[in-house]
Amino acid sequence: MNGQNRSNVFRQKKTMRRKRNRLIGQLPYLLIGLLIIGILGGISYKVSVKIALALESGEKGQSGEGKEKEPGDGADSASAENGGTEPDGESASDGSETEPETDSSIDALLDQAWLLAAGYDYDAAIGLLTSSEFYGAGEGGTTDPRINSAISEYEHVRESLQPVEITEITHVFFHSLVMDESKAFDGDADESGYNQVMTTKDEFLKILDSMYEKGYVLVRLHDIATMQDGRMTKGQILLPPGRKACVMSQDDVCYYEYMEDDGFARRMVIGDNGKPACEMIMDDGTVSVGSYDMVPLLEDFIEQHPDFSYKGARAVIAFTGYQGILGYRTAESYRETNPNFAADCQAAAAVAKCLRDNGWELASHSWGHRDLGTISYEKFKTDCDKWENEVETLIGPTDIILYPFGADVSDWHAYNSDNERFMYMKSLGFDYFCNVDSNQYWVQLGDNYLRQGRRNLDGYRMWTDIAAGEGSSRRKLDDLFKAEDVFSSNRPTPVVWE
Repeated sequence: MNGQNRSNVFRQKKTMRRKRNRLIGQLPYLLIGLLIIGILGGISYKVSVKIALALESGEKGQSGEGKEKEPGDGADSASAENGGTEPDGESASDGSETEPETDSSIDALLDQAWLLAAGYDYDAAIGLLTSSEFYGAGEGGTTDPRINSAISEYEHVRESLQPVEITEITHVFFHSLVMDESKAFDGDADESGYNQVMTTKDEFLKILDSMYEKGYVLVRLHDIATMQDGRMTKGQILLPPGRKACVMSQDDVCYYEYMEDDGFARRMVIGDNGKPACEMIMDDGTVSVGSYDMVPLLEDFIEQHPDFSYKGARAVIAFTGYQGILGYRTAESYRETNPNFAADCQAAAAVAKCLRDNGWELASHSWGHRDLGTISYEKFKTDCDKWENEVETLIGPTDIILYPFGADVSDWHAYNSDNERFMYMKSLGFDYFCNVDSNQYWVQLGDNYLRQGRRNLDGYRMWTDIAAGEGSSRRKLDDLFKAEDVFSSNRPTPVVWE
């Protein structure tokens, strides 16, 4: 299917599914209703005949005299007049009080299965239905026709799924999103940096819309390949025809001190719904909790478009450590100066767990945001060790590193045991290594690692596309979105790399 109207088609299918299931579920009741109407119709006919006979008898003598009462007349009349109530007062539709409750439970079950199927997990959707208490629970071992219909539909779609070629999976990334453009692009010393490497909230939402309409589906790095018995093994991602897999990540989710009062979130928290949210300080000094960065915004988008996420996939979130993580000042250097140091460490660990529980993958971005390929080996080891001691102790073990500046510890050739920096990171548990590459895809599957290039979707990259003009080979984003349709008019131009 062409991805152009994917959102509308998805909503239409959802509405049609609900209407169809409702109609299927009502069929038994409609048949029972028709049967009752037929019975009542026969009773009404019998009563009408009796009335006619009584009137005829009344013309011959006094009313009621000489009329013989037929057996069962009273019961039939009571049944007709009381809507099917038997002479002993019991309802003719025994058990009707439990039918709406059962029907509602089946609807909830179907909705849960539909969400699994919307995320391309057809095996789980079918398994949920066939293992439910309602499967085969009808008279004679029959199953509610709505459940059978859903199972049949999911089996049919499952047969059409196609494996994704892992070397054709693109990886896009962002930094913290600008929530208030008037504060970020205000002419101060930090404006140029924000303009180059940041993306605004509105730009991010437009990018999501475009990627969704083009058929992209978010997958995990661990969906591409997994370590099995010491070897990196190619994974299997199955998608319908026309869908394309992508990975997404965000660097520096630390909310550094220099970003204060510049239109960014202050820190990440756990929202009332149990999902990650962000705090932001409003102009009047109050603190608001909401969708103030990429993580909650992407959660919102997937809630509205569950078919944008493959089996619950979210993005990769990467941390440095030199000013703490997630907006909490957890670095060892803050122990004496931050009166809330212990509480900050506890809160950061809780938010990290919330991220993992909701499908997010967590990664290293080095401790000090260092170029790991050029600094001395001793400084390289020190940085890796500090990240392990100060960050991994809070977020739990991770096997992903997103290189700062996109600077790899090797050229494009495969990693090998002669590369001591690679081997040291492997000894710390890293298996997934991501640099920066503006090409559509760059994936390298080694014996014991996965390597992938990432594409920066920021002000500089978008401006480069715009400045290149239509049809230029320097344009790198057209497979995702058209930069001219996304780029904020509030940005200073030209965007120059400094």
